[in-house]
This record gives sequence, structure tokens and C-alpha cells, in this order.
Amino acid sequence: MDVVTEMPPRAAETAPRPGLPRPEAATPPENRLVMPVQSFRSWKAAERRKPAAPLAWTTPWLKRLFVFGGGLVLTAYGAWEMYNVVSVSRTTFLQYVLLLLFTVNFSWIALAFTSALMGFFGLLFRTGRTERAESLQHRTVVVMPIYNESTARTFAALAAIRESVEATGLGAHFDYFIVSDTTNPDVWIAEERAFLALRERLGPGARVYYRHRPKNHHRKAGNIADFVTRWGGDYEHMVVLDADSLMTGTCIVRLAAAMEADPDAGIIQSLPLIINRNTFFARLQQFAARVYGPVIATGLAMWSGRDGNYWGHNAIIRTKAFADHCGLPDLKGKPPFGGHVLSHDFVEAALMRRAGWSVYMLPDLTGSYEESPPSLIDISVRDRRWAQGNLQHSRIIGAKGFVWSTRQHFATGIMGYLASPFWLMQLVVGILIVLQVNYARPEYFTQEFTLFPVWPRFDPERALNLFALTMAILLAPKLFGLLLTLFDGKLRRACGGTIRLILSSLLEILFSAFFAPIMMLIQSGSVFQILLGRDTGWNPQRRDDGSIPLKDIIRRHRMHTALGAIAGISAFMIATSLFAWMSPTIVGLVLAIPLSWASGQLALGLWLKRHKLLVTPEEGDPPAIALRANALQEEFAKAGFDEADGLKALHADPRLRAEHDMMLPEAHPRRRGEVEPERAVAQAKLVEAETIDEAAIWLKPRERMVVLHDRALVGLLSSLQPSKD
Repeated sequence: MDVVTEMPPRAAETAPRPGLPRPEAATPPENRLVMPVQSFRSWKAAERRKPAAPLAWTTPWLKRLFVFGGGLVLTAYGAWEMYNVVSVSRTTFLQYVLLLLFTVNFSWIALAFTSALMGFFGLLFRTGRTERAESLQHRTVVVMPIYNESTARTFAALAAIRESVEATGLGAHFDYFIVSDTTNPDVWIAEERAFLALRERLGPGARVYYRHRPKNHHRKAGNIADFVTRWGGDYEHMVVLDADSLMTGTCIVRLAAAMEADPDAGIIQSLPLIINRNTFFARLQQFAARVYGPVIATGLAMWSGRDGNYWGHNAIIRTKAFADHCGLPDLKGKPPFGGHVLSHDFVEAALMRRAGWSVYMLPDLTGSYEESPPSLIDISVRDRRWAQGNLQHSRIIGAKGFVWSTRQHFATGIMGYLASPFWLMQLVVGILIVLQVNYARPEYFTQEFTLFPVWPRFDPERALNLFALTMAILLAPKLFGLLLTLFDGKLRRACGGTIRLILSSLLEILFSAFFAPIMMLIQSGSVFQILLGRDTGWNPQRRDDGSIPLKDIIRRHRMHTALGAIAGISAFMIATSLFAWMSPTIVGLVLAIPLSWASGQLALGLWLKRHKLLVTPEEGDPPAIALRANALQEEFAKAGFDEADGLKALHADPRLRAEHDMMLPEAHPRRRGEVEPERAVAQAKLVEAETIDEAAIWLKPRERMVVLHDRALVGLLSSLQPSKD
């Protein structure tokens, strides 16, 4: 086979100038692990490992009986009451459909209620916390996957995490790896510059490494898998972060100690709290996660036991077990239901549990933090991807060997998105029934003898009681969280005191009710698009506080507003009782544009913060690691890496070029006669350009990526004349 290697760069163009230190490797020597692709169709029980400590492996059957048995009893009662509501007279087809939809939706909130009730009692009578670790035996790596992120933010966070771990006195047991899937050329060079600056700042023995993948194959799951297969053999455990994660050194060390103390643990998940949020919508989420989140998470942890779930970040994983059992296969067919597994974390937890490793959460472990999207539109973008990933699990839920609890986690995730179209269909069926009552001619002469016409009727008193029960069950988890916060004097004062805490809860409940119908339509639209075969792709998440242009808000929500207005006018014309019944949904939809605009407003969020509303303890007494990360972010931002043109930065700094050259993987030879069009175009533009300014203007983003991946083209770039500025 005839092959041609890439054009070699001239030595003078890429080698560091005399006097410059020789570049250090950005990554340690590889220590590979094999990561075989798993099968969802075949599995033998004999392949499941036996517990190393079987006496410590207990299944919380009584707790599961309480949660699922209680949920079933509540659902049966709600369905019976709904049947009595619609069966005053002869029940029509539409009334049976309404009964079915109500039962499905009610079962969803009933299960959430019983799980939260268990979490409430678990937190009310909790005893003991995770012990402080005094020593460690094994090496752990902290892995931060990034994708077109702000380097000032991500590298500051990693630096703060490293400092915090070092402060525990056990820092020698930890390495740090930034694994980049960035596809923006300017961001890529900014990452390299930030990495080099951080490594220089920390000095010898920093144990901080950086790797950029040429192609982001299989997204985040592929990014982590690439790290595991190349360097995973060096580490007993890995702590996986997100780009917006923060974890204290104490939290990370305790996770590592918990993993070492439990030979059967495969994944241990922490409960990340939301911090650093200031827009109105993000503050609502931050408050809800802090006050209500522990109740929900504790209930989930109690009934899941060792059959828990993994949320993809802020967790510790046994590296060799992950490599052995978490190689994800591609699903047959095209996206959205085929292709690579989008929501990989649930599946990785399921595969670990199938192999005999336990997966569980430590909800009382403090020091784990994350951030949230700043506006309604931002969260809907992320939610679209999550919807596709969770619905894709419908093809995985029946896989061979999965334990019952794993399938329940999948079902919960799927139902989390199907609930919106079910709710929408319930509203539509309710409207159709009212239309039938008010406008359809009664059927006086049926096949069966009757003294009265067939006419859909309801029991209004039972309907009102059932509505009250439904709302009570729906709001109960929020009430449980509020009560626990009120019972804890220190926590209550940190949330602004009794009055402000109650006002904050009422504010959160009110605006959650307003936002709910908007999210219902957004999620319903996402589900329908997915069912029609539309793939979402993978867009980087916007993490900074900031508003969205009004024209974009109008474009995104004009149909929601129109639907709300049409529904309101129609309901009022049909019956005032129907209008009253639908008023919460109508108000939310009619106000969709101003609500979405308000959601991203920083000024509104800061006004609430000044008046101590929607306040969390982490705002009044910010975690030291958050303060340190924010300070480092300001310091790193002054370097201007994120604002710089990547090509110009590389052209101007010979040392950066030498480091960049060393970070590139070895070039693959190409066949003779085969020409890559983008590379040929990029090379032609570089040859014709006289200055770096011309090259920067002429080269398109994809061509820039081609240049940056090619040592020879980087050599051509370096030979251009400098900017005339």
C-alpha cells in the first residue's frame, strides 16, 4: 500500500528558540485498560461477581415496599375516586380516556410523594455522617471533561479543587486531568494557553494534565472512555466532574476513603448543590435544590440502597470495573433512538450494577457543588438533549441482566418527559368532554333501553376533593423540605429567617406553577420531535448569567402565548367553570414571553438577593472553594485567553507553538492520490497569505481546526509576516 506522510515542518518553524526550556509532556505515559463493548442482548448470571463483603450488602425491601406499595395504594385510591367522578351517569369513551390519563399522571406524583415522605423521615431522624478520612492507600484521578467552555472558569475551578485537596494533606494521592472535546479553534488554543499558564503557576510536581481529542466521538461518554483506555491503568479510582463542578478537598477525600473502605463499591454519587446563581430563574432552581432537593435525594438513596443511579458527575468510580463493564455499544438505527447512547450515565450505572458492583449515593456528604442554566430558554436547550437521552433508554430498559431497581431508574427518567404530553392530552380530553356536554346533541335513542339520554356528567364534590388531594400530593415534597429547614435553626437563619423562608417558598411555588405549562409545551414538543425522528445534536451549555435578546424570546414563545390566548378565550366561551379550571395553565402560557424574559434577568435576581428572598446558606456563608474559584477566575480572565484569536496567539509565541506541537497526536499517513479538500484549501490559503491577519480572515472555522491539527500547516502559519498593527 502506497502511503504519503504529511509534509514535515521546517525545524526552525516549530522548535523553540535558543534559550527557551524544552516543553514538558502535557500527559503522562499511557497505561492502557481494555474497555470491551458490552451487550444489551446477552448476559449470563454467572458473569456477575460475588460480593466481597456479603454481610454489608443488604437490600432495603421494607423501604421499597413502603415507597412502591404506598404509591400503588395511592394510585388505586386516586383512580377509584376519578372513576366515581366520571361515572355519575353512563360513562363515555372520552371519560374513560380521561380516567386512564389521570391514573398515569397520578401514579407519577404518588410515587414521588412516597419517596419524598421516606426522605423526610430519614432526614428528620438521621444519625451520623460520613467520617473524615485520615489516610488513603490508592491513587485517584480527578477528571474534568470540557467542551467549548470558558477557560477562565474551568481552569480556575480545577485549580481551586486542587488547592483544596492539597490542604487535606493527602494531595499526593491525586492527579488531575482536563480532557477536552472542544471543536472551536480559538477555545482550543485558549485551553492550551491556560493549561500551560496553570502548570507554570503550580511548578514541578503539579500532576495536572491536559489532552485534546481530534474528534469528539461519542461525546462525553467517548471522552471519558478515551481517557480510561489510555491512562486508566494508573488509577484505582476516578472522580468525574462537569465543567461547572466544584468539589472540596474534604468531599473528594471522603469519597476516595468510602471507595477504599467498600470493596464492592463501583460508583459512589454525591449530592451536588447549586451555587453561584443570580438570575431570577436560576435562583428559583438554586433555592428549590437546596431546600427540597435533600428530601428527594435522601428518599431515593434510602429505597435504592446499593442499586442506585449515577448522574454523570461529582461522583467517584472504580476505574478498572468501569473499563471492564461500561463500554457502551451503538444502538442500531439512526438518532434520535439509534446511534451512540446520549444519556450515558444511567446506562453506565446499570452496567456496573449488572456486573455485581454496587452503585449508591451519599446524600449527606457536603462539599459537592454545581451550577445551573441561567434562564428558561437555556434550560429548555439542555432539556431537549436530556429528553432524547431518556427516551432513548426505552430501547435499553429491557436489557438482559439489569436488576429491577435499574429498570425503575430508567422508567423514572422516561416518565419524567412523557408526563408532559400526558398532561397535555389530559387537558385536551377535558376540553373535549366539556365541548361534548355543551354542544353535542344528546343521544336519546340508544341500542339499550334508557329513560334518560347518554350525557357525560361529573360529581363536582368528588372532583373538588380529588383536585385537593392531587395538589397536596404534588406539593408535599416542597412542604417536607420547608418543614425540615424550619426545624433546623441554623439552616433557617441562613435562609433569611422564618418569614423570608416561607415567603421564598411561596414565591418558588407560585412561579414554578407559572413556568410549568410553558415547560409542558416545550417538553411535549421535544417528545413529538423525537418521535418524528429529529436529532438534537449536542450544543455547548451557556453557563454565565445574562439575558437573551427580546426578539429571540418572542420567537421562542410566540406560539406558547398564542395557544394560551386561544385556550383562554375558548374556555371562557364554552364555560366559566372550564376557564377557572384551566386558569393556572392559561396564565402561564399567556405570560410566556414576559416570564421567559424575567427568568434571565440578573437585576431581578440580585434585587431578590438584596431583600434576602430565595436565599440559600451558601450565599450568606459562601464555601471557601467557591470564593477561591471566583477569585482565580477573575485572575485568569485578565490573561485574556478567551478573547484572543487562536491563530494569532499561536503565530506570536514560538514556545506555545512548540508546546502545541508536542500535544498533537501522531499524524496518520494518507493514501497517495487522496486529497482532503479542507486541508488542501487551508494550505492554499496559507501559501497565498502574506500576513497572519490575512490568514486569520481567510480561514474558516473548520479550516482553522485543520491547520491546528497539522504540524506542517502550523509551520506554514509561523512563516507568515506578523500583524501590521
